[in-house]
Amino acid sequence: METTRRRFLGATTTAITSGAIASSAIAAPAVTNGQPDIRWRMTSSFPRQLDSLYGGAQMLARYVEEATDGHFRIQTFPAGEIVPGLQALDAVSSGAVECAQSATYFYTGKNPALGFGTGIPFGFNTRQQLSWWNFGGGGEIINDILQRYKVLAIPAGNSGCQMGGFFRKPLETVEDLKGLKFRIAGLGGEVLARLGVVPQQVPPGDVYAALERGTIDAAEFVGPYDDEKFGLVRVAKYYYYPGWWEGGALLHLMVNQDQWASLPKNYQAIVRLACDAANNWMLSRYDSVNPPALRRLVQQGAELRPFPSTIMEAAYKAAQSLYTDLAAQNEDFRKAWDSMKAIRNEQLVWMQIGEYAFDSFNLRTRGK
Repeated sequence: METTRRRFLGATTTAITSGAIASSAIAAPAVTNGQPDIRWRMTSSFPRQLDSLYGGAQMLARYVEEATDGHFRIQTFPAGEIVPGLQALDAVSSGAVECAQSATYFYTGKNPALGFGTGIPFGFNTRQQLSWWNFGGGGEIINDILQRYKVLAIPAGNSGCQMGGFFRKPLETVEDLKGLKFRIAGLGGEVLARLGVVPQQVPPGDVYAALERGTIDAAEFVGPYDDEKFGLVRVAKYYYYPGWWEGGALLHLMVNQDQWASLPKNYQAIVRLACDAANNWMLSRYDSVNPPALRRLVQQGAELRPFPSTIMEAAYKAAQSLYTDLAAQNEDFRKAWDSMKAIRNEQLVWMQIGEYAFDSFNLRTRGK
């Protein structure tokens, strides 16, 4: 971690020492050694026990504080301590807090195009998602929507590809989906609803009890490391993959635009770099903790199963149908979908030549 800190501080030295900030350029905070003292609050959409997700918020705050020698401090709060997790965007929009750690796809009820900010079913993988955000127009499209709520989003974490969840009964055909009560939200839930699934909104802390009682038949959350914490394997042994609705879920720091505008430029640069560092920290941490967690889950009785190809094909067709309908109804969605398709087609060709060929060979030689 110390190596990460030195590398991050080295990257931000220029920003930190870019010159004295005139006191008239900031709202109220005191100025010490040319640096304003600023205190922010960050509410997260995730509980404290999810130490990779919520831990990303804590690391972001730590990077900012260390890079400013303690002049800029962001106090983090898990979901529920200030506002419920799914009200994080509203809290930032209203100015109740200065910023939040959240995922834009939690807010597709406000605008379905916000699903693209985190990732849509059969959309991008982790690297493609970030590439689209930075170089494919994705960031501009999503932030154009969020500015209507006085919010700016900066990528600040990624879970990587997620699992498909725990099921009480095995899935063999598309018919097995009909009437299935599945804890899943967002566009993934809307896709599955077209195949007969009954999406359920269940808070993370209530998922175990709901599965145990049979109130729900299946539940997805993130991946092996986080799923293990909830103990779902004890009440639903069939563990499906992949989580095709979250191929590379991108999280964001959401900042109130007025608060962002009041920051000195060097502090803005530090926040952006801290977001990059938090993104790298979260993704690399998940890649480290998920493999042993998956092994432990299998030892505890989880039966790993891929989604049947018939279900994958049916879900893909349902997703395309949903996107066609949403694009006809919502100009923001159409713009985002057209943008995604254009860059994704190019990326898939290159990744088939490079990443896929390399990864496939290594998978074939595993164990030799």
